[in-house]
Amino acid sequence: MFTFSLLESPPWKDYALLDSGDGLKLERFGPFVFVRPEVQAIWPRALSEKEWAAAHAVFQPSSEESGGHWAFKKKVPERWEMRYTSLNEGGLRFWAMTTPGRHLGVFPECAANWDWCSALIRKAKRPVRVLNLFGYTGLATLAAALAGAQVTHVDASKKSVAWARENQALSGLAEKPVRWIVEDALKFVQREARRGSRYDGILLDPPKFGRGPKGEVWEVYKSLPKLLAACREIVSQQPLFFVLTVYAVQASAIHLGQALDAMMSGWEGKVECGELATRETSAGRLLSQAVYARWSHAMWSPADMPPETSKR
Repeated sequence: MFTFSLLESPPWKDYALLDSGDGLKLERFGPFVFVRPEVQAIWPRALSEKEWAAAHAVFQPSSEESGGHWAFKKKVPERWEMRYTSLNEGGLRFWAMTTPGRHLGVFPECAANWDWCSALIRKAKRPVRVLNLFGYTGLATLAAALAGAQVTHVDASKKSVAWARENQALSGLAEKPVRWIVEDALKFVQREARRGSRYDGILLDPPKFGRGPKGEVWEVYKSLPKLLAACREIVSQQPLFFVLTVYAVQASAIHLGQALDAMMSGWEGKVECGELATRETSAGRLLSQAVYARWSHAMWSPADMPPETSKR
């Protein structure tokens, strides 16, 4: 059995969804404001044209999937520092920058899951091994490491892993036990299973489509079931959590929840699924950013979790 929840992004100082509408979203990353496409924003904008026009840059999509370019209206540095604190004592510091794929190095709505995992790691009061697959710029990895876990971070992109390691240094976490791996996710998990390596927590944030370092093709609907089956082989005897997040696909959170429930059968726990959403500062509307499912051991109840990590 599982429950359905809406997880609203925790409060940020360095990020805000200022407005959305007409297929676009207006966001502040640190001191800079950007306009990016958002096909789900089917309502009118709340802020004026003048306020939207004051953005530093606008992403202009092309006909190619996720392709396009940035049109800069004001000067933006090559990269700039951002911070996230919430439940992480000392907080996370990381580099943000514009990329050809419209992203800026952080998915702020995922912070709800960073906090949730961090609380479970601290509550365990024992050594915890965490695997972060498709780890991107490493913020979930660093949040888990800061909470006390030993983390293995896997991504097929050398550039993303290098960026993540720079974020580790910027956060002052260079001494934390993080293993950085450039590898295809499925191949890595299969190799870990053969080695008998086991993990107490797994974070899985796959793209809609991608390629591994040796040209391996990833298509989420075709590839995810096989990866989940492989992940089952590396779950420890006392698992703490499993988090699955999916973007940019027309997938139901219920379907993710059912897949994760089946994958974790045999372990006593509970599954929660739903949407990750961000609230505008303009009209207070919620913008759904992704669907998620997460499993936690049955020993944890809502009363065990800090108020900051409860359902929003």
